[in-house]
Amino acid sequence: MQDITLKELYQRMQEVAGPSGWWPADSKEEILLGAILVQNTNWQNAARSLENLKTATGFHPEKLAALSRTQIKELIRPSGFYENKSRAIYELVQKLSDAGFDYQGIQQEKGETLRVHLLAFHGIGPETADVLRLYVFDQVAFVADSYARRLFSQLGLGPLGTYAALAKQVNLTDFSLEEAQDFHGQIDEFGKCYLQGKNRFEESFLKDYRLLL
Repeated sequence: MQDITLKELYQRMQEVAGPSGWWPADSKEEILLGAILVQNTNWQNAARSLENLKTATGFHPEKLAALSRTQIKELIRPSGFYENKSRAIYELVQKLSDAGFDYQGIQQEKGETLRVHLLAFHGIGPETADVLRLYVFDQVAFVADSYARRLFSQLGLGPLGTYAALAKQVNLTDFSLEEAQDFHGQIDEFGKCYLQGKNRFEESFLKDYRLLL
């Protein structure tokens, strides 16, 4: 068994798989909406709701801000949980509109309190908050989602039953923003291939590694 650091793990994954290209979207508004819509459903359902929103607004910030909560609710029905998700989208978009959709300005103003600020919104939990930090507000963050927890458990960190159980152990201080964004994509692409359904980790290129944090 070979010990590997967090940065070495990322470098090994990128070396084998190449750039992940995550998050797949054309704008920060599309990423923001997708991060909320994919909660408690699969990406196919979220994509149908995104397509409805794109048809209605083109993801143009001012057009999104002009939507009522009722209009949002009807547009996002395919993704389910549309009462909660419509409220989350409406309230977050209104707050962003008040700030001129200046994501960089918000990130600079909030700094290390950005995560707490996002968690204060209805329907924004730890995973969604970290995705928004990473891909919308350009703040280095680690997304301790289910694929990450499964992978890190396989790499010797023991049972990781909750988001917080892994998140509190991971520090990406030596990752650039681009590396942190790609790392999340690498983990999820690896998870889809080796950790979904039947566990195929022992067939993977990481089977002989043990992670050191």
